[in-house]
Amino acid sequence: MSPLVGRLALAWYFLRQAISYAGNWDATISLMALKDVPSPPVLLALALIIMFLGGISLALGYQTRYGAILLFGFTVAATILMHDFWTISKAADQNADFEAFAANVAIAGGLLVIVGLGPGGLAIDNTGKKR
Repeated sequence: MSPLVGRLALAWYFLRQAISYAGNWDATISLMALKDVPSPPVLLALALIIMFLGGISLALGYQTRYGAILLFGFTVAATILMHDFWTISKAADQNADFEAFAANVAIAGGLLVIVGLGPGGLAIDNTGKKR
């Protein structure tokens, strides 16, 4: 049961983020531009697709390892691009970005656990397999 709950928690996080970023498109584009992210509209659209498909993959337990590795790569790239605390001079801003960076590293770790161990017993990936 715990792999299912873990997958659902991660899926909820990514799906909620995708909805939030899509709903705040202009603000997200502006933030990405402030961070010198190249082609913000294109990369945001790609990020939304990755978060949505990866989140659905985790929620359903379908092609779970592929969804988790896709979200892992996305999380690492987004963390480095958007939470580069080491380049910020103001301590308060640096601390906030470090906290987001650390949380994303933990999320990436959870995704790697799914890549390594699989989706658990309650997953579409396991339909029809003997236990």
